[in-house]
Amino acid sequence: MSARRSPFPALTRYDRVAQEASGRVIAGYSTSFGWASRLLDEPVRTHVRSTYALVRVADEIVDDPDPRLTPSLRAELLDGFEQETGRALTQGRSANLVVHAFALTARRCGIGDELVSPFFTSMRRDLSPRPHTAESLSEYIYGSAEVVGLMCLCAFVEGDPQAYEHLRPGARRLGAAFQKVNFLRDLADDEELLGRAYFPGIDRSTFTDADRDVLLEDIDADLAAADAAIGELPLSSRRAVSAAHGLYCALADRLRATPAAEIGRRRIRVPDTQKAWILARALTRRTG
Repeated sequence: MSARRSPFPALTRYDRVAQEASGRVIAGYSTSFGWASRLLDEPVRTHVRSTYALVRVADEIVDDPDPRLTPSLRAELLDGFEQETGRALTQGRSANLVVHAFALTARRCGIGDELVSPFFTSMRRDLSPRPHTAESLSEYIYGSAEVVGLMCLCAFVEGDPQAYEHLRPGARRLGAAFQKVNFLRDLADDEELLGRAYFPGIDRSTFTDADRDVLLEDIDADLAAADAAIGELPLSSRRAVSAAHGLYCALADRLRATPAAEIGRRRIRVPDTQKAWILARALTRRTG
């Protein structure tokens, strides 16, 4: 029997350098996701790292506190980054290494503009901070987090449309949970450094334990719905997603145990020793 041939051309030296550059982004910015991504099998690991890198660069355009980045310059950079991403999805080539690596992943895994466009829409929303309504927050979370989960799902199922549709709800709930946990963890920094408040009706100066618990109940529901789907993921991604889910469950537990007034003053984190234990546990779970 002859080996099955890939419909895509072999990677060039430039392709590999672009993917390596994207791998450096996740290593430099995220301990948790960096560790969890090591549990992915190849080529899924490279695809997820390339997706993360694109998302991270866009996030830095809108979030970097550098005072030299004026609102107009941020908008110009974000517009240019989105346009370059769109061209690369069409042409399969970019002079920007991160965009090029993402385009390789998108074209191989079936990530299209229906996911990329909402992401940039949410990023653009952060350039003009204003209070959210429940509806606008839902739209923002879809574009900033749920579609990222769906991009990763495209890589997990390697473009299988039936598997994608079946697992799509769980991927969205996991992305939403991650984002809401981040909002709660970063309550102080988002307001003090970025001038943003994401949760409607929540005032940091009067934030109570009851407010915290209501937010965490919603997060718990998302995490539970996502957990039910993790066991149906392909083996190539199951352990890594289980680890990421465990890391965010641990962070949610720490937020629940932290007085609301303290959450409003400082960023809460999971110690590295606990992260290592969660990752080690994920190695022995969800393997069959």
